[in-house]
Amino acid sequence: MTNAARPKPGFLKVVIASLIGTTVEWYDFFLYGSAAALVFNKLFFPTADPLTGTLLAFTTYAIGFLARPLGGLVFGHFGDRLGRKKLLVLSLLLMGGATFLMGVLPTYAAIGVGAPLLLTFLRLVQGFALGGEWGGAVLIVSEHGSAERRGFWASWPQAGAPAGNLLATAVLAVLSAVQSDEAFLSWGWRVPFLLSGVLVLIGLWIRLSVSESPVFLEAQRKSAKQPKEEKPPIVAVLRDHWREVLVAMGARMAENVSYYVITAFILVYITTELGLARSVGLNAVLIASAVHLVTIPLWGALSDRIGRRTTYLLGTVGMALWMFAFFALLDTKSFLPITLAATVGLVLHGAMYGPQAAFFSELFGTKVRYSGASIGYQLASIAAGALAPLIATALLKAYGTSFPIVLYVLAMCVLTVIAVVAAKETRGTSLSRTVTERTPVDA
Repeated sequence: MTNAARPKPGFLKVVIASLIGTTVEWYDFFLYGSAAALVFNKLFFPTADPLTGTLLAFTTYAIGFLARPLGGLVFGHFGDRLGRKKLLVLSLLLMGGATFLMGVLPTYAAIGVGAPLLLTFLRLVQGFALGGEWGGAVLIVSEHGSAERRGFWASWPQAGAPAGNLLATAVLAVLSAVQSDEAFLSWGWRVPFLLSGVLVLIGLWIRLSVSESPVFLEAQRKSAKQPKEEKPPIVAVLRDHWREVLVAMGARMAENVSYYVITAFILVYITTELGLARSVGLNAVLIASAVHLVTIPLWGALSDRIGRRTTYLLGTVGMALWMFAFFALLDTKSFLPITLAATVGLVLHGAMYGPQAAFFSELFGTKVRYSGASIGYQLASIAAGALAPLIATALLKAYGTSFPIVLYVLAMCVLTVIAVVAAKETRGTSLSRTVTERTPVDA
């Protein structure tokens, strides 16, 4: 390992703090998705038709995504002005508080329509917090590390997504296994939400101990020596970097849609369409998420060798092909094929998600990086992740078969291929460049 590639003192602490923080945030966010598929449809949206109740539950699930771009805008603006660390602490507090309060909410049977309204409000707070979390977490690692191994190190905060999903699914799976359906619906489902309070305290303790991004601090020092009136970061992003924003949005379509089909909609399909126990889907996602967690940094490391675009395209094309086998394996109603379907799907997803943090960070200059990366990432979450379970459930309800869902994911893969091919390779790009310098998509 060269001196340039060797981690700086304290760098591993930054990586660990980002990983733990994003794990807690994604635990909170994914917990809602699993609960929407298994519990909220019954407790907050009771209807005679199970699929209709699930659609209503997934509608509030999607609302959380609507708040994410707003969170990205607000956190991005202040993150580019005040620093990455302060905003990361705030995002963790907001997310944890909202999730904990969900655990003490009264249900529809207790207060009627007020229950889903309160649930929806807290989901909006979750989305707002997560909108600011992602950009800060991946940037503080990217800006601490070296260009030679940026793909590898920046992928660790990305691993917080499967780690959070793994934790949320594991807690639900254990409760589901040791409790009767009646006990789980009565009070057991609240335990994972209340557990969030403990996890947030651990995350805060670690996150408060890390140092601010050296790249950001250097940019602040340069600005202090040459003071001039600067436009708000969002204005600079939309005026000078709209191409990069579009690339980031397009790159996320296949990655985001496929992820929520594999991890959230699979629970609906298995319990409603196939008539299997919820434990089958939960355990399959549990195993797949464990493999996903391990492979994300490997894909990030591969992108340091063969490039961000090549690695990303391998995952996109692979996902498009795998979707044809995915539902065929689910339809066997056998645990091992179902687990294989989810596991291979998430491994291919990792080829997109692993290099994504470095790829998006390298698209923007320092003074607009938090805003630019967050906006591109979170705007896509509305069109992709927010609607994926909703669209998949609606297609299943309308056609009674999984084939339209396969075509839906395939169309998103085509959009992602177009976006990634339109971008130039970013591997090795300096993160110290200013906002006015050319970026890999400007040429």
